[in-house]
Amino acid sequence: MNGYKDRYLHWLESGNLEPALKKELEHLTNEADIEDRFYRHLEFGTGGMRGIIGAGINRINIYTVRRATEGLARYLLTYVPDASQKGVVIAYDSRHFSADFAAEAAGVLAYHGIVAHLFDELRPTPMLSFAVRHLQAAAGIVITASHNPPEYNGYKVYGADGGQIPPQTADRILQEIERIEDELQIPVLSKQEGIERNLIRMIGEQIDKAYTDRLLSLSLHPDAVLQAKDDFRIVYTPLHGTGNKPVRRVLSKMGFSQIQIVAEQEQPDPNFSTVSSPNPEERQAFELAIQLAHQVQADVVLGTDPDADRVGFVCKDPAGDYVVLNGNQTGALLLHYILSQRQQAGNLPGNGVMLKTIVTSELGRAIAESFQIQTVDTLTGFKFIGEKIEEYEQTRQYQFLFGYEESYGYLIGDFVRDKDAVQAAMLFCEMAAFYKNKGLSVYEALQQIYETYGYYREDLLSFTFKGKQGVDTINRMMDDLRQTRLTSVADIPVKETKDYLTGIEDLPKSNVLKYVLADGGWIAIRPSGTEPKIKFYFSAVGKTLAESEQKLQMMKDFVTHLVNQQ
Repeated sequence: MNGYKDRYLHWLESGNLEPALKKELEHLTNEADIEDRFYRHLEFGTGGMRGIIGAGINRINIYTVRRATEGLARYLLTYVPDASQKGVVIAYDSRHFSADFAAEAAGVLAYHGIVAHLFDELRPTPMLSFAVRHLQAAAGIVITASHNPPEYNGYKVYGADGGQIPPQTADRILQEIERIEDELQIPVLSKQEGIERNLIRMIGEQIDKAYTDRLLSLSLHPDAVLQAKDDFRIVYTPLHGTGNKPVRRVLSKMGFSQIQIVAEQEQPDPNFSTVSSPNPEERQAFELAIQLAHQVQADVVLGTDPDADRVGFVCKDPAGDYVVLNGNQTGALLLHYILSQRQQAGNLPGNGVMLKTIVTSELGRAIAESFQIQTVDTLTGFKFIGEKIEEYEQTRQYQFLFGYEESYGYLIGDFVRDKDAVQAAMLFCEMAAFYKNKGLSVYEALQQIYETYGYYREDLLSFTFKGKQGVDTINRMMDDLRQTRLTSVADIPVKETKDYLTGIEDLPKSNVLKYVLADGGWIAIRPSGTEPKIKFYFSAVGKTLAESEQKLQMMKDFVTHLVNQQ
């Protein structure tokens, strides 16, 4: 089957196509739509696959999920000893068809005699990572599209270490996937038959308990919660996703009693009906939570994304307004709390390390240095932080203390190998209670950090260029920047140019340019891996807030002018 029309007709004329998908195909009239659905298979890479739900090989549906799982099963049986007995853990979020896709994946594995440990209901992505390690499984699958729009779903694969799979593993799985001739003919056991044959094993409560116990062990100052007790108020929104139960469970176990949930956003809802996007990076996601916070006079507000791997926080300023913290600010607060508390307790290791991505603020490095803690940069994406944790566990070169990225991902305890919103929510609330007992708000604690280490301000600008022409524009822009070599940005001299495509600091090659400025600020530029966008990351630093804000605006104006010339 060479052309998209052949593939389309193969699906349309199949005698056993799932009825809803067949009906969807029968109603297609737009040729461009048919072509888009069948001109290629949905891409599979280190992040698994993500796409629009629907009929076709370039969509996510039971057949594309079966195809990916068939490839994974063949890979495991070929390369991973005892994979059948170790099994694969499967979790899923609140999106359309997530539970169905999880059951399909379990059925394909079971057909191959590979045990599938299937969660009994929706769970956060970090709990999947934990369960893979806890059960000593061969791999993990999570069905999620994170904070994408409601029409999307996705499929991510995790390795035995609980981290996202590295490129070499993804390539081998893809090789197996590409050997599959017909995605409509992949054999699968029904969930019922799999359970009866003890190949599909339902998991839930025991994992919840083990995970919660490990979370509680991360507490640095349990007395702070008991001291704040009924006087400390939290507003939480799970944004219609998976965080509701685990976040509330751990906060209650810690002793927090005043936890208000945004009722309209409490229940899982695949349409994310109350928000334009269920993304805690966007202020609109917190509108209902902030309204409730004003009513109950909350000390902190938190919101987790649909698969509860990322979390956003809101705190109150001296004027009584609620301020949404960005990922760099939250990371700095958590890092400073962890290091200062551990130093005070006398258990800050001499070989401790903090991990962050190359587009995350240098404020974290400044904080770590003041505690004689090493900072190591990774490429963008939490999987690289997970890989470093695994490396240091093997070499014992460093002891992991904290990892974070500017896009609202944080990790404290390495019993999970991906960003974990539940961990971050727990520790942030403890930290806020600790500061409240000292007569400080989180906002004031952040200002103290700025006064000590400098005023760091960050921002991100994304420019969209659609279609093939857009791709050419983005590539040309990166080429031009490489050839012309900027010597200054907004009148601030460039101290160092880092081209990650040539390989820098032992990092894998990546299409990223970073200009480090003489005053400690920087600009990083990279094309998006998932959208037709080029992204510019900014970090400005000054002795006062006004100075850093002014520098940041000048840098943004400089880049906007640069892009407008394209």
